[in-house]
Amino acid sequence: MVHNQQAAALDNLFTEQRSFPPPPGFAEQANVTAEAYQRADDDRDAFWAEQANRLDWQTPFSQVLDWSDAPHAKWFADGKLNASVNCVDRHVDAGHGDQVAIHWEGEPGDSRTITYAELKDEVSKAANAFTELGLKAGDRVAIYLPMIPEAIVSMLACARLGLTHSVVFGGFSSEALRSRIADAEAKLVITADGQFRRGKAMPLKRAVDEAVAGDDSPVENVLVVRRTGIDADFGDKDIWWHELVQRQSAEHTPEFFDAEHPLFILYTSGTTGKPKGILHTTGGYLTQVAYTHDAVFDHKAGQDVYWCTADIGWVTGHSYIVYGPLANRATQVVYEGTPNSPHEGRHWEIVDKYKVSIYYTAPTTIRTFMKWGKDIPARYQLDSLRVLGSVGEPINPEAWMWYRENIGRGRCPIVDTWWQTETGGIMISPLPGVTDTKPGSAMRPLPGISAAIVGDDGQPVGNGGGGYLVLDKPWPAMLRTIWGDDERFRDTYWSRFAEQGYYFAGDGAKYDDDGAIWLLGRVDDVMNVSGHRISTTEVESALVSHPSVAEAAVVGATDETTGQGIVAFVILRGEAAAAAKEGDDDAAAAHITELRNHVAKEIGPIAKPRQIMVVAELPKTRSGKIMRRLLRDVAEQRPVGDVTTLADSTVMDQISSGLTSGGSSE
Repeated sequence: MVHNQQAAALDNLFTEQRSFPPPPGFAEQANVTAEAYQRADDDRDAFWAEQANRLDWQTPFSQVLDWSDAPHAKWFADGKLNASVNCVDRHVDAGHGDQVAIHWEGEPGDSRTITYAELKDEVSKAANAFTELGLKAGDRVAIYLPMIPEAIVSMLACARLGLTHSVVFGGFSSEALRSRIADAEAKLVITADGQFRRGKAMPLKRAVDEAVAGDDSPVENVLVVRRTGIDADFGDKDIWWHELVQRQSAEHTPEFFDAEHPLFILYTSGTTGKPKGILHTTGGYLTQVAYTHDAVFDHKAGQDVYWCTADIGWVTGHSYIVYGPLANRATQVVYEGTPNSPHEGRHWEIVDKYKVSIYYTAPTTIRTFMKWGKDIPARYQLDSLRVLGSVGEPINPEAWMWYRENIGRGRCPIVDTWWQTETGGIMISPLPGVTDTKPGSAMRPLPGISAAIVGDDGQPVGNGGGGYLVLDKPWPAMLRTIWGDDERFRDTYWSRFAEQGYYFAGDGAKYDDDGAIWLLGRVDDVMNVSGHRISTTEVESALVSHPSVAEAAVVGATDETTGQGIVAFVILRGEAAAAAKEGDDDAAAAHITELRNHVAKEIGPIAKPRQIMVVAELPKTRSGKIMRRLLRDVAEQRPVGDVTTLADSTVMDQISSGLTSGGSSE
């Protein structure tokens, strides 16, 4: 039973009343002010032309957007530019060669400082090396590296030569790497002997050896960076980076490419079957990531120290470590390791060491810091911070508040950003000098971006309503296709609302009564309870608002009475966590009753979990997303599915064994 049009899409249950204006004085110096919204609405093409002209073009463009072949967009199509020149050379030519581009911090404590002039030399040498290997514009290169400077150098050297790079996260298996290499037909793989993870040197090249084995591999060469000193077997295809690259000339004359020249393919994680290669081109992508990095983070070149904690294996690393920040002449921190190596204050130690002023991380990382306790960041000054960002999934209000109070010390605006691998750059976010932010809300589309929340019929739901988040106008950094599978591109993103011409990538959202946008996660994660369509995100937010809960994941499990019942998995903190370890069954049962009632109080009896299970960890991908599919298997007592994309494949064993020993209560 569906009781009205809004319920057919998503019920709007969880409410948040708190609001925080920009800090005093911030608005006066902000890069982007409120008038940008009106300017962009009045003339979108002129607005995006203005953003594109923040870049250097060898051949200026005459047309901003060609949408005649929708859903295939062409942006700035008759212009020519080079992404590497825009990220490096132009800053050196303008006299900023001595400015630090990268403060690199290795997990074991080694570090490197690289200026823009030094970065230009390194990128030029790598470009000359790739040319020596016979690569030419249009060829594909796979990059399978840890967070070391050579990863960024490799990406920029590819861009310099018109090579299309495909970065594969260094935690993926040899089979995942093999399928991506095969799909892109990569001629070169760039890797390292090993990588440091939690204090240990782990092999990396061995996975490449397995991935390129066999006569059918398109790979002609494997270029290997020496990082850990782990023994690496060398065959005919293998070349040491230091032997090939370091002997090259630091002089390289770049070529310029059409704005629609393919810049990179990035395969989305967690899919089954054939990998899905998202294709991004050069001019529109670079325009949007440079504009959004400037607008959303209020970045001041030569003044700020910026740190995005992502890995280059994900789109966040492409857009907000490599192309956006470097196009804007950022000085940034790049960190190789995990947040708790060698101790749980490592991030805050780095913030203080380099005087980081802009810090951009994921909600899952913030919730991990919450679990470790506020006393850890309290030991550090953190007085250099002025803007905090969140990316990767909806952030629950309590994690947002914890971030504001314990990291930002109540003085830093938080920019909660919504975007995807497919969108290329940030789409929905507060502007830190303009927006009165609400804990947990991405607020509104950026100037120049158009989005709507619609019901099943494609009609807007209006304030207070929930539904499907769509993008109703093209944007510069949009994906151009799925590599080698245009039919899948149309079917995946454009078929659901084909009649209206909307892009839809699977996220649910709602408007609050003021029209602010709240992301509700994947519509696949919506539960249908007695005819109400309830987002897992809202119930998770209600649970985490209880002081004893560090993190929560919620799934819908089949229920004879209600269609689906709400099953919650929670990680406790503080005294509740200590009590759970002691195994007091009566106290545990009372605590779970308290949590169930807390959810009912926060968002209504309809959302009261049928069952709450206390767990030590949650199953997450290496990018920090919770794998609810696996938790549904547990909730419905099915065999647990494929765990290869998990950061820690033992987590599901821990959950299953914990439940059989009494970690659950109704």
